[in-house]
Order: sequence, then C-alpha cells, then structure tokens
Amino acid sequence: GRDAEPTAGVIDSQSARGTSTVEAATSGYDGGKKIKGRKRHIVVDTLGLILAVLVTPASTGDRDAAQALLARATTRHHRLRRVWADSGYTGMLVGWCATALNLILTIIRRSDDHKGFVVLPKRWIVERTFAWLTRSRRLARDYERLPASSEAMILWSMTMVMTRRLGRHRRRTGPAPARAPIPAQRAA
Repeated sequence: GRDAEPTAGVIDSQSARGTSTVEAATSGYDGGKKIKGRKRHIVVDTLGLILAVLVTPASTGDRDAAQALLARATTRHHRLRRVWADSGYTGMLVGWCATALNLILTIIRRSDDHKGFVVLPKRWIVERTFAWLTRSRRLARDYERLPASSEAMILWSMTMVMTRRLGRHRRRTGPAPARAPIPAQRAA
C-alpha cells in the first residue's frame, strides 16, 4: 500500500574489520571503535531497504562520506526529502543538505537521562538492516580487495534477503504447485 518511490530514509555507518587481502590504500583505522578496515555507509528507506551504499576507509568521517552518499541517493531517488541520522552527522552537513540537495536532515539524539541501550525512533531501522546484512558470512569481515567489490557484496546480500522474503511470502499465499506423478521403477 506504499508508493514505490521513497520520500524518507535513514543514514548510518558500520565499521568492518579488513583482512590481509584488503588494499592498504583503501583501508583505514577507526579510532572511535578501534577497528582497522573499512566503513560501510548506507541509506535505507523506512522499510529498511537499501537506497544507496558507499564503502570508504574506516578513517573517513561520517559527515564526509554522507555528502557523497546522500548525493548518490537523491540522484537515484528524486522524491527523497527527509533523512534521519545520528549525532555523528551534525554540523554543516545539515545546512549543506538543505541548500545543495533540497533534503531535510533530522538528527536524532540520545537522551542524557537514559543509561545503557535505548531504542531510538527511526534509527533502529538502519541498525536492523545492518543486522540483516551481517547474517551473510561474506560481510562478517571485509574480504574484498576493492571498495566497489565491497559495495557489490552489500547489494548482493540485500538481494538475497529480499529474495528469501518474497519466496516465503509467495509460498504462504499462493496455491500449492501441482506435482508431477512419480513414475514407477521398472523391475529388472
């Protein structure tokens, strides 16, 4: 019952450890999470489906990658008007999105009152997508030599997730397939 073209999305990033096959030029160190490897930046719609993906060295800041990623997302999805993000995307990026992309970037902050894990509105959608993706063993670490190959593996994993969902939905609602009779074996 929804329009096929999304108007809202959620952006976030995930650091992934790299292996020895990852080129040193495309790898970095994320000081906040103490991970050497790459960062996966994604924009998802409100259902958790990927709209755009970008893989960078782990040392790349979220705001820097967000400019290229959001530009890519708005080019592919013209009706995208609102994106929710965590506090790593604050600063001049909010104004840049409004002027350059005609996009409202809304920052969802954690409350100082709560301690420990708290589910935040809209941000859980992108975290759930990362959980779906990391079920794929190929994405547990970054094994790819090039960032473009890593992006392709993320899209491939999301394709597998959606194919399984569609297949499961079809089995429940569709009529049972007609089975061909099994031929009797010949006696020797």
